[in-house]
Amino acid sequence: MEIGQKVKVIRLRDRVSGQVVDKLGREGTIKEFKMTDGSGVGAIVEFPDKTETWFFDDELKPID
Repeated sequence: MEIGQKVKVIRLRDRVSGQVVDKLGREGTIKEFKMTDGSGVGAIVEFPDKTETWFFDDELKPID
């Protein structure tokens, strides 16, 4: 995955707020990457409504 790439939220690894649950199945664009708790990298995804949320890479699927 890379910055600017379109992705779809395919799963949620942890318990999250209702606002994040609403992103499940939605498509957005990777805006930047963020180090997680030292065990990996997450992606900050911007959605068409201009909201942003970060996800683990295995929660996202690239869209062609």
